Amino acid sequence: MMKKRYYFVLVIVLMTVFAFTLKSFVQLPVEEEKVEVINEEPEYDPVVEIKNTLSQFDSILDENLKQSGTVGAAAVVTYKGQIVLVKCFGVRKAGEKIPVNKNTVFRLASVSKSITGVLAGILDDEHIINLDDKVVDFLPDFRLKTLENTQQLTVRHLLSHTSGLIPHAYDLMVEDHVPLEKIIERLNEVEVTAAPGQLYGYQNVVYSIYDLITASKTHKSFNSVIEEKVFEPFGMKDASTGFEAFKNNENKAYPHYNRGHNHFSPMRLNDRYYNTTPAAGINASISDLGQFLVALTDNNSKVISEDARQTIFTPQVKSPLKRTYFRSWGHGIQSKQYSIGWRIVNYKGRKIAYHGGYVLGYKAEIALCEEEEIGIALLSNSPNSSTAQNIPAFLNMMFEEKDKLALENNTEENHAADNS
Repeated sequence: MMKKRYYFVLVIVLMTVFAFTLKSFVQLPVEEEKVEVINEEPEYDPVVEIKNTLSQFDSILDENLKQSGTVGAAAVVTYKGQIVLVKCFGVRKAGEKIPVNKNTVFRLASVSKSITGVLAGILDDEHIINLDDKVVDFLPDFRLKTLENTQQLTVRHLLSHTSGLIPHAYDLMVEDHVPLEKIIERLNEVEVTAAPGQLYGYQNVVYSIYDLITASKTHKSFNSVIEEKVFEPFGMKDASTGFEAFKNNENKAYPHYNRGHNHFSPMRLNDRYYNTTPAAGINASISDLGQFLVALTDNNSKVISEDARQTIFTPQVKSPLKRTYFRSWGHGIQSKQYSIGWRIVNYKGRKIAYHGGYVLGYKAEIALCEEEEIGIALLSNSPNSSTAQNIPAFLNMMFEEKDKLALENNTEENHAADNS
């Protein structure tokens, strides 16, 4: 009897221990941690402001390129420090199927002056070559027809086309492939029309004296300096100078001539004006020009200072161009001036920095408006007059959209003020 009681008690104890052990393995429900949800506003995308304008311009540009018989072209638009539109059209060479892409290299022709102007602004800002330094201080043997003009000529005069020499001095020698140094030696034979700084007279040879100046001061070639100070920091990965670099680039656009009625045929590559590199010898893709414009229109740019920008885009002289030069812009132009490598146009109340370039078989255009933080560039390998309509068409659409937004914002602010 005692044994039965003993076993009974032992079983009870064991069952109790087992029950507690089993309970310890059962996971009790845990109260959910309360997570505070913060409804953050999405980061504002400024492209939304001009989305309709970009779409409309893209359609208009596409139609213009088709109607004009353009073989190959590329365009880029920037806004508030961003590339917001890249358009590539057609092929690199008529009769072949290789399309133009964002890295296809074109000749910039005189748009090279604008890139050289940016280099000059940077070197001035860094106190390497001051714009008001005398040319003879770098090139002691340099001579113009008069001693006064020789002694007074500065770097600023070279890059603003205010040397005082007759326009387009020795361009025919440039086309005959005479080396730049040889042409410069004969500038003492060119007629002088005014003292430096007084009159506008467009130049290629005189502008390109900056090549020799940079070499004299830095002991590097102009090509090396512009790559170090502009191409690399601005992210212009396809850009180059000179004919050999262009010829050896597999992704290049070939030049074309108009047989009539906008029917184009390819031409052989030509090296015209490459002996004036600062004025007309730079090659670049539309991707390069997009990066270039982003840096120039970005107020927080880390590659160019505000002082340098002010130097580059400050008008230096009135440029009395023929009305036909801007005929596609209509009657909105109030004034035309030239700064350091850029044409400065007062267009419909806005300050536009612009330059165009043409060399046999290629056309390039670039424009920016600092006030509205916009930029645009167009490249073509089959130039014709109708392509000149595209930049003013874009500016007109942009300004209309911006004016509309400004009016809406003013209305809302006035309404809020009345309610308060």
